[in-house]
Amino acid sequence: MQVLITHGRMAKTRVLNLSARRIIAAVLLLATLLMLTSGAVYHFIFLKAAREGWPVVSPIVRLVVRDEIAQRDRFMRENLDAIAQKVGEMQAKLVKLEAMGERVSGMAGVKTEDLKVPPRSGAPAGASGGRYVPVTNPTLDELQKIVAGLDVATDQNTDVFTLVESRLLESRLLSLMVPNSVPVEGPVGSGFGFRADPFTGRTALHTGLDFPAETGTRIQAAAGGLVLESTWHPEYGQVVEIDHGNGLSTRYAHCSKVLVSAGSLVKRGQPIALIGSSGRSTGPHLHFEVLVDGVPQDPARFLAGGSAAMARAAGARRR
Repeated sequence: MQVLITHGRMAKTRVLNLSARRIIAAVLLLATLLMLTSGAVYHFIFLKAAREGWPVVSPIVRLVVRDEIAQRDRFMRENLDAIAQKVGEMQAKLVKLEAMGERVSGMAGVKTEDLKVPPRSGAPAGASGGRYVPVTNPTLDELQKIVAGLDVATDQNTDVFTLVESRLLESRLLSLMVPNSVPVEGPVGSGFGFRADPFTGRTALHTGLDFPAETGTRIQAAAGGLVLESTWHPEYGQVVEIDHGNGLSTRYAHCSKVLVSAGSLVKRGQPIALIGSSGRSTGPHLHFEVLVDGVPQDPARFLAGGSAAMARAAGARRR
């Protein structure tokens, strides 16, 4: 294809030879430029006009793209409704969690009222109300406020459960430190109280419980604690004394062999010695004592176990 270009100022006519490839490339380049220009005009002029509400252009643009806008609004509405439904489900679960938290807090002795956020200024004292999720057509701002409230409530419940866990762990540790586990399986011989001394025949206070058993029978720690003494005593013979904290300690006497040393940490049920007849003893047995601030108590009351034993220990300490 030849194109002749003539002009009065030109001395001679110019001839342009255009091949098919050049023509196709020119058409494609022109089409690309037109598409880019139209896209730029659409995005930077018409859409801006539609968003900002230009007097003349905005109605025209909305008329042209009304289907697209309607589809976008419908998509946003469906997503907001789905989010609102999920938020409602989260609220229901949070209400159940709060009720459970109040029951568990009561069991742990924690007052949840002290952890709640005080009412805003201007709100009447004692006023209350649940969080509200609009049933139909919630706006994005409403959902954001509700989610923010759920976030605060979740943090409060997390704090409550953390405190409850701490209190329960503390109670668990205290129960592990109370000597309410039998140190030797078997019958009990002489009990706590006054009796005729087996050597002198005179009335004397027996400060513990006797557990008759064969020599070499294992003696177990009645509770966890720190070994204070593991030594020889003229009356107790081979003796082990364990400190359980809060002024509470236990003593295991007349042992044939001691398995722990002073300063060792022991746990409930751990073997600490073997039964024997060392010291002031008439035969193989364990003499088991429970002391509160160094004062002997009736071990049978502690072996009954649980929080009642802890309360009795506190009462004995006050006396």
